[in-house]
Amino acid sequence: MSKPTSSRAPTSVLLPTVSWTDACDQVAAQLGPVDELLIVHDHEDDPVTDHTSLPERVHLVAAGDPDGCSGKANAIAAGMDAARHDRLVWTDDDFDHPPDWLDSLHREYAAHGPTTELPVFIGQDPLAVLLEPIYALGGTLGTYVGDHAWGGAVIFDREDLDEQVFLTDLRQTVSDDGLLGEHVDITAVRRGREVPIGGSLRQTIERHVRFNKIFATHDPRVARLSFFLLATVILGCVLSPLLTVGITTLVGCVYAWFGVHRATALLAVPALVLSVPLGAYAMTRETFVWGGRRYRWRSKFEVDVLPE
Repeated sequence: MSKPTSSRAPTSVLLPTVSWTDACDQVAAQLGPVDELLIVHDHEDDPVTDHTSLPERVHLVAAGDPDGCSGKANAIAAGMDAARHDRLVWTDDDFDHPPDWLDSLHREYAAHGPTTELPVFIGQDPLAVLLEPIYALGGTLGTYVGDHAWGGAVIFDREDLDEQVFLTDLRQTVSDDGLLGEHVDITAVRRGREVPIGGSLRQTIERHVRFNKIFATHDPRVARLSFFLLATVILGCVLSPLLTVGITTLVGCVYAWFGVHRATALLAVPALVLSVPLGAYAMTRETFVWGGRRYRWRSKFEVDVLPE
């Protein structure tokens, strides 16, 4: 078990999941004597409730079905309501949490205040693998440069935001971390966590649609500028093979800077080319699927939860 340092405040860790995963055991093993881990699920009959021998200081919280927001936003809101402590950590169930993970977040908070780590998305199907350079640029580099929150590993205190306003907004939107970044000044640290994504063509397309809609909703001006610059770069690659080499080299440098050891950097140009029609497709889609639920996201605070 991790030993809390002098700068480590009593902490509530929120982990939304409907199934018990390795991440649950990993985070539970890092709790300090007064910390708690809240496993936030949907219903009393979710598979996670079959895990009857819960580790010490681990509690189940049933959030229920979302109404006017995403299941993830609903889970985070329920978890924050149930949490006993003012220091909050959000995390996910789909990546490894090494033994010093929680302590390192506390050290970063002591140094920087509200802090986030970075996602490094690793494809589990051919399309997701091809798109890895896009996620390295937008998901990893974009989160770092923009100091955006990543809900997989973020730490803050209740006093860092107007909690009631935040929770009201959270219960009527889709992106938990996209919204958090609008309420809290976050510092992103250059530490990536590998997150497997995809697994099937449909899963990857639905994720891509969701990512694009989150980007366009929370930063529409930058989204439009990025799409224009992307189209310009692709045209340049067609006209100049040297630019193709330059783009591939640039993406390779991004990989190296974040410690990503993947040959998919070589797919940078075809990934950029494919991202244009995929981005256009994402913007024309009226609905998308996330976590077994279908959503229509009409504006930032207008969300319809539809039958899947």
